[in-house]
Amino acid sequence: MKQRSRARGWALQVLYAWEARRPSRDIDDVLEEFLTTRRIHPDSRAYLRSLVGLVETHLRDIDASLSESLTNWRLERLSVIDRNVLRIGAAELLHADDVPPRAALQEAIILAEKYGTDESPRFVNGVLDALMHARSGEGAGGRERR
Repeated sequence: MKQRSRARGWALQVLYAWEARRPSRDIDDVLEEFLTTRRIHPDSRAYLRSLVGLVETHLRDIDASLSESLTNWRLERLSVIDRNVLRIGAAELLHADDVPPRAALQEAIILAEKYGTDESPRFVNGVLDALMHARSGEGAGGRERR
């Protein structure tokens, strides 16, 4: 599981770089650049690809779900770090069947502690907790697919 935690950190860096280079570069280009220029453990590489793929594939659904869970905030007004930590957490909460919801939430909080501001961990916890509870009655195990 340590390699998955590292992969989440790499995924945050990929998404941050992608947002900085949008619209001229797509996520796949940025990911491939990272994979060729960074030394990443093979286990982390596999989960990094999977996680970035989840975010890319479900970006609209993830952003819409996060927007519904934000109170008095708009997703585009969040810091790039907070927005992408939330996207990673939401991708795992909503679309990764092999990640328990509480683990996805905790890992997102850890990312926020490491890369965000002092307020980021509590903010990320509140938004993802609201998302988790909003989705808990939908689909099998709270993981509705759209």
